[in-house]
Amino acid sequence: MYINEYFKTPVWMEEKPEFVKSLNKASDKYIKAAKKMPEVKKYLKQFGDFGTSHHSTPLTMDNDFLDLRNYIGQKSWEFLDHSGFDMPQYQTMFSEMWVQEFSKKGGGHHSAHIHWNQHVSGFYFLKCSNKTSIPVFHEPRTGARATKLKMKPEIKGIVNGTELIHFKPQPGTLLIFPGYLEHEFSVDRGKEPFRFIHWNIQAIPKEMARDV
Repeated sequence: MYINEYFKTPVWMEEKPEFVKSLNKASDKYIKAAKKMPEVKKYLKQFGDFGTSHHSTPLTMDNDFLDLRNYIGQKSWEFLDHSGFDMPQYQTMFSEMWVQEFSKKGGGHHSAHIHWNQHVSGFYFLKCSNKTSIPVFHEPRTGARATKLKMKPEIKGIVNGTELIHFKPQPGTLLIFPGYLEHEFSVDRGKEPFRFIHWNIQAIPKEMARDV
């Protein structure tokens, strides 16, 4: 019997270390500013730098991140084109882009979520190692999750029944995925710094993009 496999979910990964040094430097001021926000300062005073994630203000207008934005924008267009969408009719635009860093003393994490109404999401890792948090992707088909069975004990790799996929990035790893793909970050142990850039992109019809 011939086996058809439908409704695949793409996750693109590439190593782009050439941006790491300059963007770590460019993002330092954003992380410092995030820690000085009144509500954050109050939390840090009470609990110390534990159990949270420091989010920056938007990076979409900062020219220090322009080369990365241009590269991601082009790759996101190719990502959607590869999925079969009629991309010559669309222009990719950043909905948002920010940098975040997990608490130095550990405990930083993100629970599972998706990005509603976003065509493409992604991460670019600036500081990470095999001792830091990792991104985890969830099975996006709700029907498959509702009828989940126990896996064969000998299964070690990724198969159609796999429910969670763990990525182990290094500085310079770029991940691009659909905004509907549920993802989380495991609890960081605070052994080494963990910092990454996150973004969302929408594909806008060109006639509408001219008015944006």
